[in-house]
Amino acid sequence: MRLAALVHLSALTLAGLPVAAAAEPTDLVIRVISEGGKFVGTSMGGAEIIVRDVRSGEVLARGRTTGSTGDTARIMAGGPRGTPVADEASAAFKARIDIAEPRLVVVEAYGPLAQPQAAVRVTAQRWIVPGQPATHADGWVLELPGLVLDLVEPAASQRGAAGTNIRLAANVALMCGCPIEPGGLWDATRFDVRATVRREGQPDSEVRLTYGGRTGYFTGAFVAEKGGAHVITVTAVDTETGATGVDATSIVVP
Repeated sequence: MRLAALVHLSALTLAGLPVAAAAEPTDLVIRVISEGGKFVGTSMGGAEIIVRDVRSGEVLARGRTTGSTGDTARIMAGGPRGTPVADEASAAFKARIDIAEPRLVVVEAYGPLAQPQAAVRVTAQRWIVPGQPATHADGWVLELPGLVLDLVEPAASQRGAAGTNIRLAANVALMCGCPIEPGGLWDATRFDVRATVRREGQPDSEVRLTYGGRTGYFTGAFVAEKGGAHVITVTAVDTETGATGVDATSIVVP
C-alpha cells in the first residue's frame, strides 16, 4: 500500500503536477491569565477558547481552560521577560491541530465562565507552522482584563421607602478568583469601590464602599431621599493595575 502511494507520488512529481503537502499534527497550549493575577482555571469555570483560521474562518480547535490558578509565588514574583511561570497543574487548554501549511490563526478567549456578569472576550493572532508546537515556556498566553464584581445588595427591583437607608453590598475578586483582603497580596485598601445612583435617569448620589469584614466583600449605604426608579451602578478599580469591574441593579421607591 505504502509502495503504491510512493509510486503514485513519484509519478505526479515526474509529470510536473502539484503535490499536496501532508498535514502535520501541531500541538497548542493556550493559557489565560487574569490582569494583575493568576491563571483563569476550573475554580472560575475556566475560559472558553476558540482557535480559528483568520482567512477562512475555519474553527481549528475549541474548548476551555481547566486546571489550577497556578503557583502564587512563582507567578507574582515576576522576573525577566519570557520567564515561565506556569507549572504542570496551571490551567490551560491543550489541542492538537492537523495543518499542511502555515496558518495565521486567531484565538478568542472568553471568561471567566462561572461569572457571566463579569466575562469579557479577548483575541490574539499569530502564525502556526506545521509541526512547530506553540507550547514553549507557558504556551500562548492571553491576558483577561478586569475584575469580577457581583452586586448582591440591594436585590433587583427591591422596593424601599423614601428617606430610608438602602444597604449596598458587593463581592469583588480578580478574574482568576484571587482573594482581596486587608494586608493580603491583593490588599483591599488598593481597591476603589463605589456606587453611583441615578434617580429617574438623573444623577442622585455617590457613595464609597469599604471592606466588609470578609474576603472580597465591600459594603455601604445611601439614603433614598425621594421616590422613583433608582439605578445603582457599582464600580471597582484596582488602583495599582487599573483593572476594573462593573455591575448594576435597580430599586423602586414609591
